[in-house]
Amino acid sequence: MNYRTVIGLEVHAQLLTSSKIFCGCSTKFGAEPNTHICPVCTAQPGVLPVLNRSVVEFGIKTALATKSEIAPFGQFARKNYFYPDLPKGYQISQFEFPLSKGGYVEIETNGAKKKIGLTRIHMEEDAGKLIHDEDAPVSYVDLNRTGVPLLEIVSEPDMSTPEEAGAYLRKLRSILRYLEVCNGNMEEGSFRCDANISIMPEDAKEFGTRTELKNMNSFRNVERALEFEIIRQKEVLDDGGSVIQETRLWNDSKNITESMRGKEEAHDYRYFPDPDLVFMKIDKDWINKIKKGIPELPDEKVKRFIEVFKLSPYDAHVLTAEKATADYFEDVVKGGANPKLSSNWIMVELMRELKEHKTDIENSPISPSALSNLIGLIEDKTISGKIAKDVFVEMYNTNKSPDEIVKEKGLVQIADPDEIGKIVQKILSENQKEVDEYKAGKEQLLKFFIGRIMKETKGKANPQMVNEILKDQLQK
Repeated sequence: MNYRTVIGLEVHAQLLTSSKIFCGCSTKFGAEPNTHICPVCTAQPGVLPVLNRSVVEFGIKTALATKSEIAPFGQFARKNYFYPDLPKGYQISQFEFPLSKGGYVEIETNGAKKKIGLTRIHMEEDAGKLIHDEDAPVSYVDLNRTGVPLLEIVSEPDMSTPEEAGAYLRKLRSILRYLEVCNGNMEEGSFRCDANISIMPEDAKEFGTRTELKNMNSFRNVERALEFEIIRQKEVLDDGGSVIQETRLWNDSKNITESMRGKEEAHDYRYFPDPDLVFMKIDKDWINKIKKGIPELPDEKVKRFIEVFKLSPYDAHVLTAEKATADYFEDVVKGGANPKLSSNWIMVELMRELKEHKTDIENSPISPSALSNLIGLIEDKTISGKIAKDVFVEMYNTNKSPDEIVKEKGLVQIADPDEIGKIVQKILSENQKEVDEYKAGKEQLLKFFIGRIMKETKGKANPQMVNEILKDQLQK
């Protein structure tokens, strides 16, 4: 039987506030266990939560960027469940009155654009973390993360392939990073995803039984888990069985999903309004003020890069995927470099070195002005493109300027027609046999001559000039 896949994603984005959502404790990652805690986030008797205004502001920014409709008022609720790392025995979240509803994130896969609808965006606090001892049957509780502010962004079940799910997550992460409300680090858990997936016969009108997937710490793992789950559910149905509604974990080492527990529904959590937190009012003046501070977002930047810099859609999408990369590119061009050459050098040479050294573009040892200077040396024919690649590696490893390296190593390009002409004559006279073969029709020998000339000049001869003079000499 042919099946249709239905996928919806729930993303938890940790917000980049300096303090937690209901207390003044630090949200900094990586501190010693249980050092960023206080009576409020550890639920000591008699304490009261106080809402962090920045959390609401970051939520409004996200809602505006995703065209989500912001509610004029909101309410926090208690989501009741027991877990060792949840000191209160409940989690403060939003239920009936979320921050916003609706909106969408536009993705592109295989050249086709698609809008993935959003169900809601709401604010909540994070739970703590259990650390399991590998050598003993003991688990430790670290409450540093308890009370860290989260945005839960719930999509509509609008995705039908793992590729669409991956594209949605990458786009949403890019938007959040552009807004500077979340760093998007999946390994540290500041951008986490739960996936709901079901399959149904192509002609069916009702969704199939869904399973929830957890424990996926990379975009690729999300896609792999969904791919596995589609195959698993098809096999269950084809064998005459029924898919069970449950929560499953992705086992990265085995490349399989494994059953964790039965899937809870909303009523299982016994939500009720939190009596310690009053209704939250969001007026239009505050929304409009925040709206004025929304930066140029990825889709807008792609469009501008294509129109203004005449880049291909592919180049524009690659350069704008991360705000830092887009800013770097624009700074290189501001230095006077050709946009297309700048794009090529960033996407190929710079990204290769950054990947090899496991660093990001914000920490690049080559500044935008230095790269712009290097590209300028190519454009004014001071050095060849081939030599520029060697200079680039030297720049990356030494932090020296391109001018300094070119001067130290004597790499200035030979662009004097008379000097190149003499070198061409010398190479042809030393290889008379190959000259005769070329004249007899073996035109592929042109590369042989060019190679000898470049070796003679240690790669410093202007390639275009060499090509023109060489062909002229051979014709004579």
